[in-house]
Amino acid sequence: EKENKRHIGGKGCRRAVRASGQPGLRVMAKAQFLSRPPAPSPSKPLQLERHVVKPPPHSPEPDSLPLDGGLQHVMQRHIWLAVFRHLSHRELCVCMRVCRTWSRWCCDKCLWTHIDLSRRKSITPPMLSGIVRRQPSSLNLSWSNISKKQLMWLINRLQGLKELLLSGCAWSSVSALCTASFPCLRLLDLRWVEDVKDSHLRELLSPPADTKPGQLDSRGRLLTLSDLRLAGLSLTDTSLRLLTRLTPHLTHLDLSHCSNIGDQSINLLTAANSPLRESLSELNLSGCHRLTDQCLPLFKRCPRLSHLDLRSCRQISPEACQHFSEESRAPSSSSSSS
Repeated sequence: EKENKRHIGGKGCRRAVRASGQPGLRVMAKAQFLSRPPAPSPSKPLQLERHVVKPPPHSPEPDSLPLDGGLQHVMQRHIWLAVFRHLSHRELCVCMRVCRTWSRWCCDKCLWTHIDLSRRKSITPPMLSGIVRRQPSSLNLSWSNISKKQLMWLINRLQGLKELLLSGCAWSSVSALCTASFPCLRLLDLRWVEDVKDSHLRELLSPPADTKPGQLDSRGRLLTLSDLRLAGLSLTDTSLRLLTRLTPHLTHLDLSHCSNIGDQSINLLTAANSPLRESLSELNLSGCHRLTDQCLPLFKRCPRLSHLDLRSCRQISPEACQHFSEESRAPSSSSSSS
């Protein structure tokens, strides 16, 4: 009976404690856990490159092809390269599987001066590594789905690149050009790039933020550019002022189907303080519907202009083009209109 009373008394005490409004140990632990501030998630580590892609050496060894039995093939490396020049890139990739020597020889950059990956639905990491290994002077990525991160990784490893074609790509990817310098670039194709504005072009042409006084690119990152293709972009006279100031060595300029180009735009390009006035030799203005007959005399300011495309300019009459051709002092200049 005493033990039963003690047992009943213990339950009564517990009931009394809980009835008094004080929470139990589990409730207190849960309340303390919920009252804690959420711990910040650990920052993601920087994703470094897993490997370094190096271009092949200028004169890879061996200079001859080893055969079974320890002998050497009678044809030397320079003769094999002369044969490989007649093969397509697909055939060169097949030859690279023959032996280790051919694999090195077929990767010589003299066989890969131009690489075309246009209209590729996906650009894979092996493709990017293969481009860097071959060090082409001309690269065509037009209408491909290359990302900004891929393009940024690629162009920083192609310092000898002379021609870069990115027509039809999105500006979100092309904006990677704003983070690099191009010491050898001669041709840049940005035709029909999506969502390009004057501010984007300013960011592309302006010098890098860390440029120091006295450097060659202190006036812009595309000073060596001679061929610029901007067809189909919504450019204004603000962009043309940037071109005349930051790309002074342009000889070929494509402004076709730029709806905002008018007579005043031509006046800016051919003004007395414009370097393009003396350097332009080819100018494409086809499809610029705001141009009129009044712009034709302005082209006489360009002494080196030899090719002028005015097709599909609705407000320019064929009679005015004919009269301009007859009065033009340069006998090799040509003009067309439809």
